[in-house]
Amino acid sequence: MAKRQSRRILTGAAAVLVAVGLAAAFWPQPMLVDTGEVRLGAMVQTVEEEARTQVRDPYVVSTPIAGRLMRVELEPGDFVEAGRTVVARMLPTNPAALDIRTREQARAAIAAAEAALRVGQADLNKVLADRDLAEEDVKRARTLVEQEAISQAALDRAESKWRTVQATVDTARAAISMRIADLNNARARLISFDDQGLYDAATGANETPIDLPSPITGRVLRVIQRSETTLPAGAPILEVGDTSSDLEVIVELLSTDAVQVRVGDRAIITNWGGAGDLTGVVERIDPWGFTKYSALGVEEQRVNAVIRFTGPPEKRASLGHGFRVEVRIVVWGAEETLIVPSSALFRQNGGWAVFVVNGDGRAAMRPVEPGRNNGIDAQILSGLKPGETVVLYPSAGLTDNAKIARRSAP
Repeated sequence: MAKRQSRRILTGAAAVLVAVGLAAAFWPQPMLVDTGEVRLGAMVQTVEEEARTQVRDPYVVSTPIAGRLMRVELEPGDFVEAGRTVVARMLPTNPAALDIRTREQARAAIAAAEAALRVGQADLNKVLADRDLAEEDVKRARTLVEQEAISQAALDRAESKWRTVQATVDTARAAISMRIADLNNARARLISFDDQGLYDAATGANETPIDLPSPITGRVLRVIQRSETTLPAGAPILEVGDTSSDLEVIVELLSTDAVQVRVGDRAIITNWGGAGDLTGVVERIDPWGFTKYSALGVEEQRVNAVIRFTGPPEKRASLGHGFRVEVRIVVWGAEETLIVPSSALFRQNGGWAVFVVNGDGRAAMRPVEPGRNNGIDAQILSGLKPGETVVLYPSAGLTDNAKIARRSAP
């Protein structure tokens, strides 16, 4: 009898323990959540993009005439002074090589020019003889006029003939000068690059080269043509610019972001490689956009915006032309406004709402009216008060008046 009674007591105790264990296992537990605080503070909304630096007014030094460029000794980064630093030197162009046909044509032209010169000299000899005869006729006519043997009209005709013959002599001498010039021109066409000695003697190629000075005071940005070579007129040689005081930032904004940006908006230049952030201001927004493909192949409409640095140049002395930076343009800001973490907001019945943590450890759903949102913080126009605690990242299983517990930090 005693054994049967003790067995009943043990069975009842085991049943109670199992019931207590099942009740503890299936008893509703508070949901673990992350929480944040509603606060008053300063808030800004920015547009963020990658950008690059550039010199506002770079100068490309080009060849003023066709000629032979001497080797450029300057290196990128070298300091140049306007009007004093010689950035490049040029020499006259070497003569081109002549093929067989061109050479034979040049030799034929020389022969023709020499023959024409001989003809001109013969014509000169003839008119010189005519001039001598006309001069003697004038002398005889003057003597006869004094003796009254001929009339004054005969003397005038003799003097007129002498003046005509003298003009013919001048014409013949001018023709010889023209024939000599034609001969020199024909000989010059025969000069080739393999006749270097003749070329140097004819053109004075050993004279001082043409110096090309720097147009501005600054630094060499890049050397486009370094080796000695023959270039046409207008060929670029190197590029110079002032990186200390003429540096700016150009950023390619999405067209949907560009409409929010205004000239004069404050800009913050970050991740440029130096200590601290740099400051700037939006100076210009281009009125036209262009199509660009992202790294994922998405077609985007971009708009260029130019940002001018506002801080001291010494702080950005290590920046140069074409450096990568990141830009945050402040499109809106408030010194003191009600702020809640953006992760606390969620959609509810076409509006916005948050879960507020009550004093009894329960979550109360509350509709709110948000204002600006920068992705981290959101401005609250109505529905919350400073100091209240809200649930961050609310899950779909969280309901109104549900029991919650704050998740401990890891």
